Amino acid sequence: MLFRQLEYFVAVARERHFARAAEACYVSQPALSAAIAKLERELNVTLINRGHNYQGLTPEGERLVVWAKRILAEQDAFKAEVAAVQSGITGTLRLGTEPTASTTLALPVAAFCSAHPLAKVQVRSRLSTKELLRQLREFELDAAIAHFAPGDRENLQVMPLYEERYMLLVSGDQLMTQTNTMTWTEAAQLPLALLTPDHRIRELIDSVFADKGVVVTPQVETDSIASLYAHVGGGEWASIVPHSWLRAMPVIGRTRAVRLVDPDARAQVSVAIHAATPGSIAARAFVNAATGLSLDDFFEEPLPTEHRVR
Repeated sequence: MLFRQLEYFVAVARERHFARAAEACYVSQPALSAAIAKLERELNVTLINRGHNYQGLTPEGERLVVWAKRILAEQDAFKAEVAAVQSGITGTLRLGTEPTASTTLALPVAAFCSAHPLAKVQVRSRLSTKELLRQLREFELDAAIAHFAPGDRENLQVMPLYEERYMLLVSGDQLMTQTNTMTWTEAAQLPLALLTPDHRIRELIDSVFADKGVVVTPQVETDSIASLYAHVGGGEWASIVPHSWLRAMPVIGRTRAVRLVDPDARAQVSVAIHAATPGSIAARAFVNAATGLSLDDFFEEPLPTEHRVR
């Protein structure tokens, strides 16, 4: 069995098409098909259901693709480890994040790049929670920053980074008084624009409202942070966002940010890598950089005067 055969097999499983897989691997389709057929003979199993076209993996193929991804990830990790001994960490760190953490991502990325100037970082930030977890477990990501529920932690190492609190973003025209706080029950009376339900922050927001006995149906749902800010900035909607967002995306114009209370809801944001050992040297280095930042203390510092929460 050769690494090349596993690469071709994983490509077919990913692309669900022999020609596209061959193109992705920069080989001819006959060469790719021959390599996979040889792999099947060596293992004495059928891995792919074939008709005129790709028809899915067999049960044996479904199991092998999990192992193949792990073997290939360990091969990449070994190569990176050897290169790091010679010249420091190089290559590309594949980093995933939920939208809620994407605005704070620059801080750990800057710390990692400062410590390892030859490394590059590729960020994937438009992922649902389910997809982020899948890619991390299947070695398509090296690390991820997100909310991780207890049930999310299988096969992962999860380390806390900072705790989120929640703010109401709202046009000043929608507030009757110059208040510094608002209850969640009061916020439920406003026309809301929120992230879509497939993101963990939306689950957290919905659970707080449910605990207060309130059912909220947002008028606008989006998977874009920029879209949330734009809808609030237009003056017609309010939104609920983490306090950490105000560092990277301060409120301007008529928009105000007020603290949500009763309850003072909080949620842990963490960094996670695959639990396989020794794993990616770049992933381990990123975790060290991220966890060394004391982000809770940073986000508790007063905002600059022009961006201060009223």
